[in-house]
Amino acid sequence: MQSLSRYLARINLGVLVLVLFLSAAGLLMLYSAAGGAWRPWAWSQFVRFIPGFIVMMGLIFIPADWVFRGAYPFYGFCLLLLIAVEIMGSIGMGAQRWLSLGGLNLQPSELMKLGLILALARYFHRIHPNEKPGILYLLVPLGLMAVPAALILHQPNLGTTAILLMTGVMVCFAAGVRWIYFITAGIAGVVALPVAWQFLHDYQKQRVLTFLDPDKDPLGAGYNIIQSIIAIGSGGLFGQGYLHGSQGQLDFLPEKQTDFIFTMFAEEFGFIGALVLIICYVLLMVYGLVIAARCKHRFGSLIAAGISSLLFLHLFINMGMAMGMLPVVGVPLPLMSYGGSSLLTMLIGFGLLLYVWANRNEEFRRHSL
Repeated sequence: MQSLSRYLARINLGVLVLVLFLSAAGLLMLYSAAGGAWRPWAWSQFVRFIPGFIVMMGLIFIPADWVFRGAYPFYGFCLLLLIAVEIMGSIGMGAQRWLSLGGLNLQPSELMKLGLILALARYFHRIHPNEKPGILYLLVPLGLMAVPAALILHQPNLGTTAILLMTGVMVCFAAGVRWIYFITAGIAGVVALPVAWQFLHDYQKQRVLTFLDPDKDPLGAGYNIIQSIIAIGSGGLFGQGYLHGSQGQLDFLPEKQTDFIFTMFAEEFGFIGALVLIICYVLLMVYGLVIAARCKHRFGSLIAAGISSLLFLHLFINMGMAMGMLPVVGVPLPLMSYGGSSLLTMLIGFGLLLYVWANRNEEFRRHSL
């Protein structure tokens, strides 16, 4: 009995319950997206969930220094996978983003989100919290962010590139980097927008133009956004009922198992259901920030802040594009959208959150690179 109590004390039950609830909600929506059938999406997602959940729980009980020592090697491993995508990656939907490994398709850009968080947390851990890193100290973090971002952008994958860079920026902010550097980078980014526009692919430009005026091509480029807005509106206050969403069940809603799964949820469960879902995600973010605040070592604190930031960015972009507030960039809804790489990445991410909570009182030496 005593060993069981010690076992449970290492687990943040709030995080665990929310992850299980959101994952179950995702399986129910994938079942609904297939018209009330486990295949092709719900069963595959469940099969992928099991090993991901085992890894998530396993991270709680590994020695504390394993993650610390493995931060840079894991980043390097993810970088090698991205390079492998450039050399022998599989092409799908006009992009070269996947590696075929024994019949499994892996998207390394998803794992790199975690690799970057771990590498930045390890790097900034060596700097005392009262120190304000100068410009020379920021060359390494900039390199850690820029190299994978360039590889992912070349695939092309604009949405993941943006999330990767913004996650890195948020970790740097949590590490205490001076405001002036963020302001300078922001101004430089705005000035560079006209130049960046010229380098976008035609379909990426079309997505931005469609976002600005979806009614210009309602049966073509604007179809996805228009149908998503109609579906959310048709859900009303309490929704049309599980398995009874008109836009989703009649296949008017595109990509309902991936990019627009939130739309399908809002159509079937209405404003109240969507609000409950959002509250669960917000609670998960709050847990992450509380864990970051209560962790006594900087390494874990920055990991928790990074995972919370990653969750926020996915929610903001996915729900924003579903409601027509942002361009459609193919960002999945964590734990709910269909996709093995995304699911595995988020489960490992929440496993790292649980790892930080379990080892919040550990001490890690600040030593050189």
